[in-house]
Amino acid sequence: MTVAAEGITLEQSDWREAPLSLGGETIFAIGDVHGCHHQLAALLEHFSALPASRAARLVFLGDLICRGPSSLEALALWAAPELDARFTHVHRLSGNHEQLLMLSIGSDVAGAAFEKWIIMDGMTFVDELRRTTGRADAPLTRDLLLSAAGNTVVDRLDHLQGQVRIGNTVFVHGGLDPSADPDAHLAAPFTQFGGHHWAWINEPFLRWRGGFGGLMVVHGHTPPEKHRAMSGYPDPHVFQHDRLSLDGGSAVTGIVAAAQIEDGRYRLVTAHGPT
Repeated sequence: MTVAAEGITLEQSDWREAPLSLGGETIFAIGDVHGCHHQLAALLEHFSALPASRAARLVFLGDLICRGPSSLEALALWAAPELDARFTHVHRLSGNHEQLLMLSIGSDVAGAAFEKWIIMDGMTFVDELRRTTGRADAPLTRDLLLSAAGNTVVDRLDHLQGQVRIGNTVFVHGGLDPSADPDAHLAAPFTQFGGHHWAWINEPFLRWRGGFGGLMVVHGHTPPEKHRAMSGYPDPHVFQHDRLSLDGGSAVTGIVAAAQIEDGRYRLVTAHGPT
């Protein structure tokens, strides 16, 4: 264990073997943050200091916002242009919370998306926007988001990716539907939400033991306690049955989980701090 910053500690596992084939690339993948910006800052500092970072990709698996201490500070770190200069490529994937936010402020399903988001703690982010702008009763609009988060963050949110494939590995927020063709499943539109959508699926994906057509899956979305109940795995952060979970439970546990992933191996990196 190493102290990364006041109140934050980092733990890094030994290298673990896994059937990952990434064409010689190094990937730094970061799971659900949910406003735990200090933990995110520590992970970004750690990865940036590694020699491998000079030729590495950075993948955010989504759910930067809601529930935790400051979603806006987490988004500022996530959106920073310095990251795009530091790593060979930065992939900012959509979590279900970013999906519902963006659908709520400008889509044909805005009402249904907002109604769904509110019962999932979406108001924690809306209230943060209101506090930051001093507009206590403001409705959630694109203008409110712009006023609080700024143009760079909103532009990044406008261009979220659903998933990224590198070699034999797919990085996606929720997971894959084992009953569907992977390509068809990952092509589900951004305007759909809930159910088995790639940003939402958990139990059918986590219970499956039969593989995903040769794809390895790195994902977030399902925190450890829920993951254990669905998958039966004692430790969700161990690569098993062609998948690796990087949701540390952040806003509840104070843990943001990440990994350094290379051909044939990975190591887990977790940032621990207050919620």
